Amino acid sequence: MGLELGSGQWRLGFTTGLGQKARERSIGARDVTALKREIGRAKERFHLASSARVVSCYEAGRDGFWLHRLLVEAGIDNVIVDSASIEVNRRAKRVKTDALDVRKLSAMLVRYDEGERKVWSVVRVPTADEEDNRHLHRELETLKAERTRLTNRIHGLLAGQGVRVEVKKDLLEQLKAVRLYNGRPLPPALHCRLVREWARIELIDAQIRELEADRAELVKEWEGPEAEKIRQLLQLRAIGINSAWLFVLEFFAWRRFSNRRQVGSLAGLTPTPYQSGQMRRDQGISKAGQKLVRHLAIEIAWGWLRFQPQSRLTLWYQERFGGGGSRLRRIGIVALARKLLVALWRYLETGVVPEGARLKA
Repeated sequence: MGLELGSGQWRLGFTTGLGQKARERSIGARDVTALKREIGRAKERFHLASSARVVSCYEAGRDGFWLHRLLVEAGIDNVIVDSASIEVNRRAKRVKTDALDVRKLSAMLVRYDEGERKVWSVVRVPTADEEDNRHLHRELETLKAERTRLTNRIHGLLAGQGVRVEVKKDLLEQLKAVRLYNGRPLPPALHCRLVREWARIELIDAQIRELEADRAELVKEWEGPEAEKIRQLLQLRAIGINSAWLFVLEFFAWRRFSNRRQVGSLAGLTPTPYQSGQMRRDQGISKAGQKLVRHLAIEIAWGWLRFQPQSRLTLWYQERFGGGGSRLRRIGIVALARKLLVALWRYLETGVVPEGARLKA
């Protein structure tokens, strides 16, 4: 059963094997009763027993993981598919409809269930607790991005009047003292708008402080494997609460890595070579993984050079890239970020501190 999930309607495609035309049905979005009814009707149509095994799939998207959990609880083997991994014909303009999509999903699901595991990429589904634990730091990221957007808007509105101020606690006093090129104060409508923008920033700052306080309290009192890993990372110099929290809850806590290649791949830090005959070139890193982790890993790699100067990773970087120009150092820091993630993974799995690294006092 392939499911094409829309905001108002779901389209279902049923089949029992390759080469068979899919039986297509439409139901209202999130109508679980209708979904179960159509599954029963499909079994009757294909002359299957009511206890026959059902395999289903749908693309990862806005509907998240609740439907997966419902299907699994109902005894259905469901997989969530990465949309970007679904193959398409690139010879001409692509025709896309919900009917075509559900037929494609049904046909590829048969191939996947028959053993063709590389037909697409399957999303690893977190547990309900693992998913819930992510909300705190993701809300923090959203609030900080919103604060930056509002700050930039204030700068932009003032720049339109030829004025430059620092957006800080005394902004309202600064606005009262601002004079334009002709010596006049800010126009009243603009001044009122800036005051309201500042009020939004103050509200966001208060919410950020509240969330950071909650996070600090959780680090102290939270019991569980995730909390132990966070506290373990916090023992290393150059690793703070932001990086430790995000590394664990978005990366190390809910994935089980078998080797260093999997660590680099999930962070999108693996190289993507292109080779055809005598032509060989590097296309850069894949960027096909956790964007937050990748960005933070590169940022922490710069901090690692500063706070862990005697570690083996720092010495390797200085030997390979330290004497080069700024472009070479930026390329090298990506390689260091990948090596650092692997070292942190081994540290959490085995307890062995990265060679030459120092712990906090």
